Amino acid sequence: MNLKKRKLGGSDLEVYPFAFGGNVFGWTADENTSFELLEQYTELGFNFIDTADVYSAWAPGNKGGESETILGKWIHQKKNRDQLIISTKVGAEINATHKGLKKEYILAEVEESLKRLQTDYIDLYFTHFDDTSVEIEEVLETYQKLIEQGKVRFIGTSNMSPERIEASMQISKQNNLPSYTVLQPEFNLYDRKNYEKNYEPIVEKYGLGVMSYFSLASGFLTGKYKSEADAEKSKRGSDFIKKYINDRGLKIVKALEEVAAKNTATSAQVALAWLIQHPTITAPIASASQLGQLDILKSVELNLSTDDLSYLNKASEY
Repeated sequence: MNLKKRKLGGSDLEVYPFAFGGNVFGWTADENTSFELLEQYTELGFNFIDTADVYSAWAPGNKGGESETILGKWIHQKKNRDQLIISTKVGAEINATHKGLKKEYILAEVEESLKRLQTDYIDLYFTHFDDTSVEIEEVLETYQKLIEQGKVRFIGTSNMSPERIEASMQISKQNNLPSYTVLQPEFNLYDRKNYEKNYEPIVEKYGLGVMSYFSLASGFLTGKYKSEADAEKSKRGSDFIKKYINDRGLKIVKALEEVAAKNTATSAQVALAWLIQHPTITAPIASASQLGQLDILKSVELNLSTDDLSYLNKASEY
């Protein structure tokens, strides 16, 4: 790859503009498939993998931590930790007793993540979901402790209100505490409004790196779900997809197909290229459950023209 790496916000982490979503490990991709996917992904030169302590607790028979465990086994086997950038998260509700952002909980949970990942440090540690019962200072002081101990290098935030992010940035500054350097928001061609109106101004103000999740709208932007009957076939759950099946959604899918045909690409590659070329996005996150789906990685070398971009922007107006 003759691609340029991008800096993740104010951190010194440098990544190609793509993050592999580890939410599929131990869910729609078993351990062997996960190993094969990771193998091919890194062989192509990519280095950025995103996971979380809660992945994939929602799958029948799982209890959380499966994704980190699989990733850890692979890293241990390959002995390639120093070549990777790993992000994981804390704060999601894994079960009734495993949730939140209290100091003791974060300190215990980071140890669990490190053990599962078979590593002694996490490159990027995210507040996965906010916990408004805990003071912002307590959360940031806990992260400061982890950074001082060398267990965490940088911190990021996801699913937090713009107001709480703004307050966190101010408190970091006033109290000389670590500040969030990366935001992980829901953002794709369909789900644009919330990010562009409420989060992008904060990103620009503080120079945050951005890793978008649901970059392909749970698979809807690949073009394979055009009716509720199609949605029923999704392993990820049809409810995620049904909300997109409307006039605006289908108009976006049609525009993607047209731009894809013009560029000899797939709809998924175009949807990701649109994100990669969006001025504030550092690296979209996308996952694959089988090797054939890794052709989405071609999105990083797909250069959409100004006309292509404005056509997609117009089709996805809100």
